[in-house]
Amino acid sequence: MDNSKQKNHLKAYGIAFWVLQNDIEIEWLLNYRGGSFLIKYYKDIEKECTIRGVSYEVVADVQAQKIKREISNPEVNQEVVKLEKSPKIAVYTPDGKMPWDDAVTMVLEYAEIPYDKLYDSAVVNTVLPKYDWLHLHHEDFTGQYGKFYAAYKNASWYQKQQSSSEARAKSLGFKKVSKLKAAVAINIKQFVAGGGFLFTMCSGTDSYDIALSATNTDICESMFDGDPADKQAQTKLDFAQTLAFKDYKLKTNPYEYEFSTIDATYLRIKQRLPQNQDVFTLFDFSAKWDIVPTMLCQNHTSVIKGFMGQTTDFYKQYIKSNVLIMGESKALGTVRYIHGTLGQGQWTFYGGHDPEDYQHRVGDPPTDLNLHPNSPGYRLILNNILFPAAKKKKRKT
Repeated sequence: MDNSKQKNHLKAYGIAFWVLQNDIEIEWLLNYRGGSFLIKYYKDIEKECTIRGVSYEVVADVQAQKIKREISNPEVNQEVVKLEKSPKIAVYTPDGKMPWDDAVTMVLEYAEIPYDKLYDSAVVNTVLPKYDWLHLHHEDFTGQYGKFYAAYKNASWYQKQQSSSEARAKSLGFKKVSKLKAAVAINIKQFVAGGGFLFTMCSGTDSYDIALSATNTDICESMFDGDPADKQAQTKLDFAQTLAFKDYKLKTNPYEYEFSTIDATYLRIKQRLPQNQDVFTLFDFSAKWDIVPTMLCQNHTSVIKGFMGQTTDFYKQYIKSNVLIMGESKALGTVRYIHGTLGQGQWTFYGGHDPEDYQHRVGDPPTDLNLHPNSPGYRLILNNILFPAAKKKKRKT
């Protein structure tokens, strides 16, 4: 999995997942040649690698043991982690996905990793305990329809989205979409606390936490839910309920394309940061002591090119002290990639929309991952997808 040897990093994860589905154990060699996978040789695995265009090397048992002895050296920042079972994957996503495509579902399909689609009714009806890993498609959990009102209120897709969301909320027994989304957010939080793994990007990060902090407060103006927002909403936010963020200020103007002060998208515009300098750096963790973040940061480079989204990155002052920062922009002083725990579960927030499209706009075509088989930005997503395979504790249901 190093930079010069692997022809298709992304599909290599698909091979690893396929092997786990066939009840064959994998050893993930953390920090060894970009985070390589060691698998017992079978002709069928070799054939599958060839079909999918994944680079591999066949080594003798004595060579494999030598590699593991080298990794075991306490002076070497590497480790061996066993992956034992393929996680059951779910993606929280609406039909049609307008107006956005989604980087996670694209890379799942490109890597040929199976997943189930579910949405509000499934979450409200508590099907989540059946899964190990959940991704939140680009979503607005506050009930403000992505705050697209100013630019797209007359667009057919926007009007259809609002009417279908209102009908769905009513059918599930909720008077408002914001109340439905709050219930969904709470059920997802319970899923994590019970041992599930949550991964989300872009507006699925800050809007999710905002929804948790505002479950008992109306933060939506009348064009979103038919009545005015609570004028005291800011003072009624409960930051104790959130996963990642604290002390943020809501952006209450319904015509402003922003949820709160968490997001630092416009800082790069304010500081006129050139695109070629907009990068973020992964932190270097101890593979033997900090196994979880080491797994989540496995890559063939530690410097990742930046990419924007409705929520691109996070101001540090709004991140809770118990949250682990795994990637940051040194030029801007902002945070891109964070991780935390809740109860028996874990979660990861990753800012930005599409790792291979710097400024993805509404209506832009989806990225063709055949053109980016070695994308380090997409590798971070796949690290999170494969990570639950190393978990050994059973989840509470």
